[in-house]
Amino acid sequence: MRLLVTLACMTVLGAGQSRKPNIIFILADDLGYGDLGCYGQKQIQTPHLDRMAAEGTRFTQFYAGSTVCAPSRCVLMTGMHTGHAYIRGNAKVDLRPEDVTVARVLKEAGYATGLAGKWGLGHERSTGVPTKQGFDFFFGYLDQTHAHNYWPTFLNRNEERVKLRNVVPNEGAVGQGVASERVDYSHDLIAREALGFIEANAKRPFFLYAAFTLPHANNEAGKKGMEIPDTGPYKEKDWPEPEKGRAAMITRLDHDVGLILKKLRDLGIDDDTIVFFSSDNGPHKEGGSDPEFFDSNGPLRGTKRDLTDGGIRVPLLARWPGKVKVGAASAHVWGMVDFLATAAELGGAKAPATDGLSMVPALLGQEAKSQEFLYWEFHERGFQQAIRAGNWKGVRLGLDQPLELYDLKSDVSEKANVAEQHAEVVARLERLLKGARVDSERWPVRKKGK
Repeated sequence: MRLLVTLACMTVLGAGQSRKPNIIFILADDLGYGDLGCYGQKQIQTPHLDRMAAEGTRFTQFYAGSTVCAPSRCVLMTGMHTGHAYIRGNAKVDLRPEDVTVARVLKEAGYATGLAGKWGLGHERSTGVPTKQGFDFFFGYLDQTHAHNYWPTFLNRNEERVKLRNVVPNEGAVGQGVASERVDYSHDLIAREALGFIEANAKRPFFLYAAFTLPHANNEAGKKGMEIPDTGPYKEKDWPEPEKGRAAMITRLDHDVGLILKKLRDLGIDDDTIVFFSSDNGPHKEGGSDPEFFDSNGPLRGTKRDLTDGGIRVPLLARWPGKVKVGAASAHVWGMVDFLATAAELGGAKAPATDGLSMVPALLGQEAKSQEFLYWEFHERGFQQAIRAGNWKGVRLGLDQPLELYDLKSDVSEKANVAEQHAEVVARLERLLKGARVDSERWPVRKKGK
């Protein structure tokens, strides 16, 4: 199968094209499945992402690695689902030297590797910082809690702090809080660094992970947590202020995706670059924002911190002129767990064994194999699990709870639990669940003494 995929990729690239493709993965933070115009959004303006969808392929059944930040990003970077990943929750945990990331795999294949934005997988002076996990360059937030604050007192460049002009009274050790003097808006600085990395590496293959923080809320700011310099085109809308802020954050994100695509055209490397756009999980209920206001989860049920599809099914756009099919919508089922294997295939790199599969055929509009199942577990509300196998979705909302069963082909909103009518399917999913995870001292099924 790997040989066939490689040959297919070589055929599409063309015999005369020796350059490996640049790979850009743009990740939004808490953007819902229904937050983009190309996924049905009616009120928030996202013209650049809608154009990206029209110039590439829009995937309708793509899944985040988790329903919260850190584990989702761990799955994306390591290709291990949350039954095997080292980081399975939002606790402050650092990747280890033995963990293998996309960046490390591509760097060994000759790529320049850069990260602009939010990391969340390694803290200062730890083994998990990006520059010890395969990235040549990093600018942004190491700590996901620090990333709540859009006007922080510092960001990190590689392994050093960069002082900003903002003032944050009573900030914690990692710099979270609410700024009293707002000068340097972090997202704008991060977007500028992403563009600079592209320009600096335009003459060689590069991998850019642009992990933007928009539209995450500043949790410490309460109902004023949708931090944005101005609400732009929504200023005069008769909407609650948090909703104006959320809409403005998404439109600002869209604008900067447009700048990245323009930079590729201006540098003449558009045809040499595959660009992905996605979100780390479903929409949040924080910062005073209500995901129902914009129908941010679209037809799906649930939001961030839920294992129904509203918490884990996310947008995915892929654009690569002349390679990825234009204006297409694909219902191929895959997820962030597949990205490492896919990026390795695209870059001609040797990939380690992971829980994922290369999805190069799906990107090229060819018949592609899906995994037998996708798996998630969540530890913030007790031990919860979810599994998708074909069109069947199983959800367990507690360690001793029965498995709920949904037929996603006929019930995308997961409204009807049909477990009693399909005992044989439930039994099959139960068998898969038993083999899907390895218990971890940090992420056990049962806590000690319980």
